[in-house]
Amino acid sequence: MVSLFETGHGAASDEEQKERAARSVPGWRRSLRPYLLIVPALLLTGGILYPFGLGLYYTVFDFAASKPQPDMVGIENYRRIFSQSSFWDSAWVTVLYAVGAAAVETVLGVSVALLLHRASMVGRVLEKILILPLMIAPVIAAIMWKLMLQPSVGVINHLLEPFGLGGVQWTDTPTGALLSSIAVDVWVYTPFVAILALAGLRSLPTSPFEAAAVDGAGWWFTFRRLTLPMLWPYVLVAVIFRFMDSLKVFDIIYALTEGGPGDSTVVLQIRAYLEAIRFQRYSFGISYMIVLWAVVYLVTMVLVRYLGRIQNRAAEVPK
Repeated sequence: MVSLFETGHGAASDEEQKERAARSVPGWRRSLRPYLLIVPALLLTGGILYPFGLGLYYTVFDFAASKPQPDMVGIENYRRIFSQSSFWDSAWVTVLYAVGAAAVETVLGVSVALLLHRASMVGRVLEKILILPLMIAPVIAAIMWKLMLQPSVGVINHLLEPFGLGGVQWTDTPTGALLSSIAVDVWVYTPFVAILALAGLRSLPTSPFEAAAVDGAGWWFTFRRLTLPMLWPYVLVAVIFRFMDSLKVFDIIYALTEGGPGDSTVVLQIRAYLEAIRFQRYSFGISYMIVLWAVVYLVTMVLVRYLGRIQNRAAEVPK
């Protein structure tokens, strides 16, 4: 009884001390506290919106190194972009790259997650090794693969030579350069998809799988009817991140091929860089970036809405 009384008395005294401390704080400080808490968010928002608004402002002019006194041109920069065949070529390359990279990474990532989900010593070791590509900067990874893919001195052709496949011009042909860029992207970011899928697998309820095992359901039926529907929201989150990131890729392709051979791997991000930095048509290059931003925003909104429907459908699966 004494210990309970003392415990309750101590708790009461702590509450009284907190109340006295709160009363000792001036009222103006208490009223100002909520506004101080949102200051970091306001600074971050301003740091994002100011450059974006400034970029929009520049797109209605014709800023360029060859024109020190720019004129207002309205939407002329956007009209020029959509009227050029180079824009549509870059848009097509961007779509091919984003779809190819996201699709391969999703399939491989989910497959790796399913293998690692089996509790074993090998799986735990591989799980630690899996994150190594994510610890390498994409530019460094692209340079590393560029050296390995060299036709004459690269280690890839050296390993394939005993099979009669040596001397492949990996990045010297349009198709090979695009596929090589996708392969590097897959090597770097497949662990990201695998980690998200593995986290989703470990969070799934066990009762539906136990009931399916009791009923004698096979692995494929269980995967198709239970695992995949409940896992799909996690996979779709990875797809959204990877597809959105692949649409605005720059580092991997530029470090590996610099957009070549020719313009075969010039995606929209590289096209904007070439226009703004190399050709010094600043307003035109920024207009490319605004168009790319609009595309990424629209695609992301569609995928996020689809994700919401998938989550609602997965919530209806019996637990």
